[in-house]
Amino acid sequence: MATEILLLSDVEFLGKAGDVVKVKDGYARNYLLPKDLAAPVSKSALRRLDKLRKEREELSRIQLAEAKDKAAKLGKMSVTVREKTIDGARLYGAVHAADILKAIEADGKVSLDKSQIVLPEPLKELGTFDIEIKLHPDVSCTIKVWVVEE
Repeated sequence: MATEILLLSDVEFLGKAGDVVKVKDGYARNYLLPKDLAAPVSKSALRRLDKLRKEREELSRIQLAEAKDKAAKLGKMSVTVREKTIDGARLYGAVHAADILKAIEADGKVSLDKSQIVLPEPLKELGTFDIEIKLHPDVSCTIKVWVVEE
């Protein structure tokens, strides 16, 4: 048998919050309902979903404003990372996102998470690099990273 349920959260391969979907009884009873990912279709569930949606929109609006504020601070920033070199040009090791994060936080103006620094591959030579910082799905900025000899 199939049961119609209202999704309260996004469920991968099933649907987004607010969708009414048909699923097998066992999947609804044993997984979706106990984890509070869905509710039976009813007026109270629709009111609950509306309340959750408003809370999420408010939280998203706050996070977006914070991300724009951080982007404004980071946009003017450049950081210096000091590393040992082998021959004066190539680094002994490499500069990773954690090293850049440490240099940014040493300034003390902005706190970030290492996962927000978009670094496709570690930096392995001296020079100046433009590194993207992804603060929010809609907000990103670029900082200048100077890698110099220690």
